[in-house]
Amino acid sequence: MPLRFDDTLETVLAGDLRSATGAPLAWRQLVDLLGRGRVSAEPRALEALDSIRDSVPLTVRAASARALEGAQPPADLVRLLAIDDLSVAVPILREAKMSEHEWIALLPALAPGARHVLRNRRDLPPGVARALESFGAVDFVLADQRGDTGRAPEDGEPEGLFAVADLVARIEAYHRDRDAAKAAVSGSERARNFRFETDAAGVVRWVDGVSRPPVIGLSLDLQGLARGSRLDGVAAGAFRRRAGFTNARLTIEGESDAAGDWLVSALPAFEPITGRFTGYRGTARRPRADERAEPVRPPIEADALRQIVHELRTPTNAIAGFAEMIETQMLGPVAEPYRDRAAVIRAQARELLGAIDDLDLAARIESAALSLGQGRVALRPLLAAIVADLGELLTLRGSAILLPEEDMIVSGDRRAIERLLARLLATLASATGQGERLQLRFAQDGERHVAIRIARPQALGQYPGEAVLGIDDEQDEDGTLLGTGFALRLARNLARELGGGLVIAPDLLTLRLPAAAPGTREQVQQN
Repeated sequence: MPLRFDDTLETVLAGDLRSATGAPLAWRQLVDLLGRGRVSAEPRALEALDSIRDSVPLTVRAASARALEGAQPPADLVRLLAIDDLSVAVPILREAKMSEHEWIALLPALAPGARHVLRNRRDLPPGVARALESFGAVDFVLADQRGDTGRAPEDGEPEGLFAVADLVARIEAYHRDRDAAKAAVSGSERARNFRFETDAAGVVRWVDGVSRPPVIGLSLDLQGLARGSRLDGVAAGAFRRRAGFTNARLTIEGESDAAGDWLVSALPAFEPITGRFTGYRGTARRPRADERAEPVRPPIEADALRQIVHELRTPTNAIAGFAEMIETQMLGPVAEPYRDRAAVIRAQARELLGAIDDLDLAARIESAALSLGQGRVALRPLLAAIVADLGELLTLRGSAILLPEEDMIVSGDRRAIERLLARLLATLASATGQGERLQLRFAQDGERHVAIRIARPQALGQYPGEAVLGIDDEQDEDGTLLGTGFALRLARNLARELGGGLVIAPDLLTLRLPAAAPGTREQVQQN
């Protein structure tokens, strides 16, 4: 039997690991390969991840961690991701499987918020639960309380440092206080409401009205947990848009006065001078008898679709990469017919990757797992770049897209806005005919929104109003792999996530996006 050598890891490590575009791509590929067991967790792969961590945006690192949902990453990769920012660590720590020895070795390196996630799990070995309890005093007791021990430092003890005996005494005091608090709660009525504040990452840092340990460290992005404290997608979606929310459903596990179901409402807070987002301030109350407060889990279909998407992306990237190597003769001389065929394969793989990305985006919107940032985006230069990318398609169709002379600035996640506009214009351009011109116009839609009005292609005229959203089967003349209807539904849903909308009229499509607040031109996110 011939031996096979899998050089996937070699290909990734030999690529660009240092540039602003290469490092995030390498990070995603390595995390996916190691996390799903496609390659062994070799030290050099982990060292490569550690070396490029600071070059990879936090949003990319968090997304790659969320993408491992349902996988069983090795212990070394779990440790590397768990000691990262809380937004990266939480998705991994929710489901990771390791031995008792590996968990106990990891605990000292974790942040208090990360250890809080493990406290809410009920499937960890008993030794890990006992080890977590030993960190209770370290996580929750902030001040130096050596004066309460009733003894003076002995000779030879360093001043200003915690002695071992002091730490042991504080841990014992913590356990006594915790047991007393449990006894008090069991004999009294549970708290009915509390107030809280979060930091800019959505993690609760202050609480008043209930015991602090069960609530401090909870995140607004805790939706979808199978066990432990959890919050539904209402709060998570509002957090990504920096919007207020009402009656999000929260469940806190445990035996404290905070345990049970809550309805949570909160408003975002911003610095008055700079306008920088600082977190949320809100309240929680017990639901009435006629209200339900169980957090809603994401649809199973959306979770399954995301899993399939991530299984498809890696081999498709590999196919495109090897086809490019053949086309450019990186491995040696190749006959012209084979180079032509490799070029076709690469183009088709690129189209397939676009469809995979669309499916992933749709699944993230469906499961309230889409992460969006904030920024100021100039529309005209962005649209000009998109139209330039569509030049080959427009030439083939014999049509054109006409842009307005003026510029408008909107607010939102730049990559999401670019994806929305590119997907929408590509879909409309693929429906144009010979000599057709699609005119784009900007308009102010009230004080809070900008409207982008786009002429509707004549080929879509036979589908009145929003009937165009249901033409997924009409793909013969459609330049999109998943169909015009799917593309327009995706654009509409993404526009809603950005705080706007898509209105489809008989002769016009109107895309609404949040208008940017007045600011200097230097604050605009350029291409």
